[in-house]
Amino acid sequence: MRSLIKRHPYERAARKTLKRAPRDPAPSKWRYRWQRWMLTRGVRTTLRIGTPLLLVGIIAGVWTSKPENRALVTGKIAEVQEAFQNRPEFTLTSLDVIGADEQTVADVQTMLPIEFPVSSFDLDLEEMRATVEDLYAVKHASVRVGDGGVLEVDIVPRVPVAVWRENETLRLIDEDKVVSGIIETRAARRDLPLIAGKGAYAHLEEALALFRTANPIKEDVRALVRMGERRWDVVLEGNIRLMLPEENPVAALDRMIVINDTKDMLSRDIAAVDMRNPMRPVLRMSSDAANALRRASGRGDIN
Repeated sequence: MRSLIKRHPYERAARKTLKRAPRDPAPSKWRYRWQRWMLTRGVRTTLRIGTPLLLVGIIAGVWTSKPENRALVTGKIAEVQEAFQNRPEFTLTSLDVIGADEQTVADVQTMLPIEFPVSSFDLDLEEMRATVEDLYAVKHASVRVGDGGVLEVDIVPRVPVAVWRENETLRLIDEDKVVSGIIETRAARRDLPLIAGKGAYAHLEEALALFRTANPIKEDVRALVRMGERRWDVVLEGNIRLMLPEENPVAALDRMIVINDTKDMLSRDIAAVDMRNPMRPVLRMSSDAANALRRASGRGDIN
């Protein structure tokens, strides 16, 4: 039996609202995780920067997949590179060799046949440096681009300390026993001591020590000759020989110079001074002096 009480419309709407379950305003678990992930700084940076870059990369990849497009890019790059390298500030117009004598300068110019003007980008400076250091007379070298379009080759030359006679060839050698050049005649380097004989090159340090010791008579010294690969002979003007011992030759030469200062031994008509026994030096007279002595004693000349 229907109720005879008439209900108000608002009351009916309120009853329906009470029958529905209340809605939870919080997001779902997966939606919450999605929101937290989107709030991460790395994700936002990736979406803001990485996505446009990815799109640009895809477009560029599709465009460069065509051979004609790749050829166009390559040609443009080569054109820009050539224009940059040929700018006046990178153009070299001359070669300047510093720290070398005329002969070494000519040798460097011969070994570096560069056609000027040339771009500095077209030159391998390290290879050029190695080429210059292959010269006998060059100890160290540096190659650089200087001001005003000048290619500068700075050279540290080898300083010869002696002339080494090997057979008929006169070689200049430095303190490192490196050959720094060849001369035609002895007169070309009279300022340097001369060494000769088999094994002379290997005993350069000892030879230089003997030359220093012989400084008081250096005007008379012609050469040091290695005898039998064991010892030295000091050859003086007039072909006088100072025969030094195998052991301690410097001390023996120094003693001989002291004797010469007191006895004026080298001014006499002698052929050799035998110092192989330092405690008993022996003088050998020249043939003329020996014949004169024999004539004076009535024994006749030596044949």
